[in-house]
Amino acid sequence: MSDPEPVTGTPDGPDDGPLRIAYLAYRGKPHCGGQGVYTRHLTKALVDLGHHVEVFAGQPYPILDERVPLVKLPSLDLYNDHFPMRKARIWELKTLWDVAEVMSFNTGNFSEPMAFSMRAWDHLRRRRDDFDLVHDNQCLGWGLLLLQNREHFPVLATIHHPITVDRRLEIEHSRTFVEKLGKRRWYAFTRMQTRVASRMHRVMTVSESSRGDIATDHRVDPDRLHVVPVGVDPDLFRPVDGVRRVPGRIVTTASADVAMKGLRYLLEAVAKLRTERDVELVIIGRPRENSSSTDTFERLDLMDCVTYVHGVPDERIVELYNEAELAVVPSLYEGFSLPAIEAMACGVPLVTTTGGALPEVTGRHGETCFQVPPGDSEALASMIRSVLDDPDARDRVGAGGRQRVIDNWSWRHTAVRTVEQYRALLAERHYGRR
Repeated sequence: MSDPEPVTGTPDGPDDGPLRIAYLAYRGKPHCGGQGVYTRHLTKALVDLGHHVEVFAGQPYPILDERVPLVKLPSLDLYNDHFPMRKARIWELKTLWDVAEVMSFNTGNFSEPMAFSMRAWDHLRRRRDDFDLVHDNQCLGWGLLLLQNREHFPVLATIHHPITVDRRLEIEHSRTFVEKLGKRRWYAFTRMQTRVASRMHRVMTVSESSRGDIATDHRVDPDRLHVVPVGVDPDLFRPVDGVRRVPGRIVTTASADVAMKGLRYLLEAVAKLRTERDVELVIIGRPRENSSSTDTFERLDLMDCVTYVHGVPDERIVELYNEAELAVVPSLYEGFSLPAIEAMACGVPLVTTTGGALPEVTGRHGETCFQVPPGDSEALASMIRSVLDDPDARDRVGAGGRQRVIDNWSWRHTAVRTVEQYRALLAERHYGRR
């Protein structure tokens, strides 16, 4: 992974001293899902560096450090975990953006990013003097162009990976024509994201793999795309003394039961392995009804050896990693993969695919991880079998993986590089502090 180019400031923008950052997160689940984790840890690390960060977020709201103020910009919460795809009642429509959200939702489109971006613009246009810049996390809604071009905010957009990749994989793995049509309508918002991304003055992403995909799919000029890897807290995610490995236990993280995460292939691999040995799979995440993974789970009769765990704090996730003999990331594609480096930081040996940025992140096969091709349950089962049968290799690779994380990634490192991007944006666009 290449280092970002060195950045220097100019008299036209603040090149030292604290910055005032308006950070946008259209949703941020606290303990699973990359957006919530990224938001929580990056904003804390920015404050640790002495900057002022104010987070503007929609539901589910992120959990933040006590020094980071949260400004709630509530959506209609049409996709909540308890009642997903609910219909809004007429009395809930209190603003123009509520109406826009419902109208977009009624066409089958995922309407949260567009509506959130407009709420953020409506709020921040009255607070132009309060902030030096706006940092958007993966929203890429029309409101960002208004903030950048009408309100003259410097806007930096983080794109972890282009959601167009999710769109292609979901359509490809649709089980019926009706499901395929629904996926096309759901992902219609990616057209908006492409138009917005291509007009952003500066875009930050998390890996060279994502950088190439964003340039291709979102038509962003590569000169405006800059790589800043994400981090992990190796003092939190670490080997824990006194926690014993459970023989045959495998752990994986599935923050969203979608095709891209490859959970179906891991379930098929577990089904093959359980015919010859005792294995159990712990999935950190919430199951989703009427999905291909749920169908596979029921078809293969895995109820007695697969457990879902969700809504638990980081400390429990660390214990789950330490209790497992190995962790698996079966994704068909990843822009980076926080679960991969969290598992590696805990010293648990990682079996991962070579999808997307995973080789870039996880390192060499047999040294810091074990790798298999994506979408191949036979290869996954064979690799898991080999790793379970070789405790020396598990210990060696587990230790190597943790050292790779310590050597390469921390949230402080991410924050320092992010600030370099902030200052470069302010300098090149000649934005003065107000």
